[in-house]
Amino acid sequence: MSITIPGSLVNKTKKHFMGMPAPAGYVPGVGRGATGFTTRSDIGPAREATDVPEAGTGPPSKKAKEETKDDPDEQLNDNNYDEFEGYAGSLFAKDPYDKEDEEADEVYLAVETRIDERRREYREKKYKEAIEKYRKERPKIQQEFSDLKRQLSEVTEDEWVAIPEVGDSRNKAKRNPRAEKFTPVPDSLIAMSMSYGETTSVLDSRVQSGMTTPFGSGFQSTFGGINTYLVSWTISGGWKTGINSGISTGHDLDLIKIGQARNKIMDIKLNQVSDSVSGQTVVDPKGYLTDLQSMIPQYGGDINDVKKARMLLKSVRETNPKHPPAWIASARLEEVVGKLQVARHLIMEGCEKNKKSEDMWLEAVRLHPPETAKAIVANAVRSMPHSVRLWMKTAEIETDLKAKKKVFRKALEQIPTSVRLWKAAIELEEPDDARILLTRAVECCSSSTELWLALARLETYENARKVLNKAREHIPTDRQIWLCAARLEETRGQKDMVDRIVQKALTSLTANMVELNREHWMKDAIDAERAGCTLTCQAIIRHVIGAGVEDEDKKATWLEDADSFAKQGALACARAVYAHALQNVEKRKGIWLAAAHFEKTHGTTEEYEKVLADATASCPQVEVLWLMYAKSRWLHGDVSGAREILAKAFEHNANSEGIWMAAVKLESENNEFARARRLLEKARRNAPSARIWMKSARLEWCLGDLDKAKELIKEGLSKYVDFAKFYMMLGQILLQEDNAEEARKVFTEGIKRCPGAVPLWILLSRLEESQKQIIKARSDLEKARIRNPRNEDLWLESVRLEMRAGLRELASERLARALQECESSGRLWAEAIWMEERHGRRAKSVDALKRCEHNPHVLVAAARLFWSERKVKKAREWFQRAINVDPDNGDAYAHCYKFELLLGTEEEQQKVIKKCEDAEPRHGELWVAVSKDPKHWKKQTAEILKTVIANIPIPV
Repeated sequence: MSITIPGSLVNKTKKHFMGMPAPAGYVPGVGRGATGFTTRSDIGPAREATDVPEAGTGPPSKKAKEETKDDPDEQLNDNNYDEFEGYAGSLFAKDPYDKEDEEADEVYLAVETRIDERRREYREKKYKEAIEKYRKERPKIQQEFSDLKRQLSEVTEDEWVAIPEVGDSRNKAKRNPRAEKFTPVPDSLIAMSMSYGETTSVLDSRVQSGMTTPFGSGFQSTFGGINTYLVSWTISGGWKTGINSGISTGHDLDLIKIGQARNKIMDIKLNQVSDSVSGQTVVDPKGYLTDLQSMIPQYGGDINDVKKARMLLKSVRETNPKHPPAWIASARLEEVVGKLQVARHLIMEGCEKNKKSEDMWLEAVRLHPPETAKAIVANAVRSMPHSVRLWMKTAEIETDLKAKKKVFRKALEQIPTSVRLWKAAIELEEPDDARILLTRAVECCSSSTELWLALARLETYENARKVLNKAREHIPTDRQIWLCAARLEETRGQKDMVDRIVQKALTSLTANMVELNREHWMKDAIDAERAGCTLTCQAIIRHVIGAGVEDEDKKATWLEDADSFAKQGALACARAVYAHALQNVEKRKGIWLAAAHFEKTHGTTEEYEKVLADATASCPQVEVLWLMYAKSRWLHGDVSGAREILAKAFEHNANSEGIWMAAVKLESENNEFARARRLLEKARRNAPSARIWMKSARLEWCLGDLDKAKELIKEGLSKYVDFAKFYMMLGQILLQEDNAEEARKVFTEGIKRCPGAVPLWILLSRLEESQKQIIKARSDLEKARIRNPRNEDLWLESVRLEMRAGLRELASERLARALQECESSGRLWAEAIWMEERHGRRAKSVDALKRCEHNPHVLVAAARLFWSERKVKKAREWFQRAINVDPDNGDAYAHCYKFELLLGTEEEQQKVIKKCEDAEPRHGELWVAVSKDPKHWKKQTAEILKTVIANIPIPV
């Protein structure tokens, strides 16, 4: 039997428990009250969720495991039960796994695979997008420096070797400790040390004079070492002891004399900057503060960043002293932080090492004052005599005109082929001297078009022609020389030569293989017009406008060109385009209308009527041209001329309804009612139509003959049963006669004949409402909506009917349904804005603008909203937007005019009236209610506008 001897008996210094495992639950130091703690390094890496944690008391027994595995009921407890999922795990895990189970698993696997395949592409795409987004937001460090690492391929071997080692700058502070700093001792400290420990029998002068006693406002001891102050017999803070006691010895420093000496030095320095003339100084009193401000560093960044940048740039300069950008960057850094002198020193050092760098010299000139800069730039041009930029900077520094000229002449001796130097030198000369210089310049720079053209402008007519001919010989591919020649001939009155020169230019340039750029030539035409050369402009248009344009695209392209010219203000170019287009496609109505509209907008009345006269002669079958021509004459007071034009129009368009209506309107507007009736009677015989019958009845209605009007309407109904306006007019006439029953019958008959006539349904509903039959009116509108679904007018009338009846909640419900059916209806959204309470209108207007941004009704509602908030400027802008979006909407003009009457100026009011008269609007709910009223049938546009505003309330 072997005997084990404890290690502690063998080795007294070794404890018996060393090397043995710790007992379970052991915490070091717990016996003496220590608290254990752990760190991440003690715990180690995190475990997976599937890892089984180690138990402190060892693993469970094998028997317990087998009992748990063999007992299936052990898993069927309340902890593993869920109301929806049931028991966790499989209830049939103990059953044998047969072929049916395998087949079922395969089916389930196939279904899962199919489901996974169906959305795999979308899932992968979404995952890829998420990864890309994450990489963009949080790129790897490697990606951030990838572009910089590519530049390492350009580093040469010598540059690699020149890179300093890491150890050169590492622990530099420890290896090279700072030297001790010595600061000069203040004078006061020297004086105190000299007087320390000495005594005197002389009393203080203040005490001797009797002016100061030891008991003043406190104790004041004359002994050096004690100064005690009492304020109001109260010791303030305790004893204050000072060394200086006023004791004077032979070794004291006279501080007064030192101050006087300092003042004398200051006076000497000030005298040095003054002039010899008494009373004058070179110091500018007005700019003195500005100069002081410029001396203050303006840099507001972190000083550590400046130090880092300074070190980096220093490293670059030392590594590669022949690299000018490093010197320039260093100088600019010092300039930014306010160290201008250091910047100048650096840049001059860089110039010494890079004498062939333009940028270095220019930066040095910029950093130095003018007098010093002159010397620097002189050295620069000596080092680089062929640098145009340096010569230009040399001339720029000079303030004297003669000196500038001298510099340029020296420069031209060195660089005679520089166009920039020639141009700068010529600009300083008088015309005669400039001509001489230009003569020499074109010899030295024969390929410069600008110099040739400048010389031609200074020469006489004959000499200019010779100069341009020489220029064409030297530069046969430049069109500007040809165009200059054309302008020259136009200024001399040679009109025939202009067209020939432009044509010859195109031929010559084509022969020299020059591509014809249509846009460039069009721009040249605009330049010619702005220079006052209209003939040259027209010649360019005639010869270039058809270049590269297919026959089927000519009309559209030319109209676009004319519109573009008009927008740029080149009216002569636009006229030339229209003239050329009308010569080539004179039978096209669209071009004639565009030309007439252009002259109406930009031209005179004579030019407008001339175009219309040519248009009617070229296209006599187009009745709108005749009507425009006759209207122009009538508006300018020539009624007989308008009659003659309409008479000619009848010859070419005998049965034209539009011309008949224009003739009737002309006579009725001029109070020739008998002639208007005869014309209508003749029209009913020769060109019968529902519109002519309607106009006949309306004329009688406006003149007050209601019986005749009803008779004409009934005759019209016998011929045109389905014309809805007959029923509307007849019903309104009956209502005017207070015959509501007959009017109801007429409206009902009209609805049967014309179920799609929405205004008839609305008239019938309003008739019932006027008779206090709200339910019947509501029923009629519901029937109308069934017959005409998604109609905004019917929904709007339904909403307003409920509002007029005082049923606001029902109106809101109707409006909600209306916006569901007609979600892009501007009129409904405008109504919704103003049905909201004041605090909710802004949000509703935002929703309306999202749905229909460019609807005039919504824009007017938004403008009125700003009006109610007294935001005048914004309201005016939104009213203008509404007018520009739909110039035919009279309600926009009316609201805008009402706004300007209350909050605008007379000028703004006149602008609105002028715009309205030019547009002649025909639509708008409020506008039509006035313009179609027989009481206002003779009112002009401005009068209708002023009448409409009476029905517009001020928004609140």
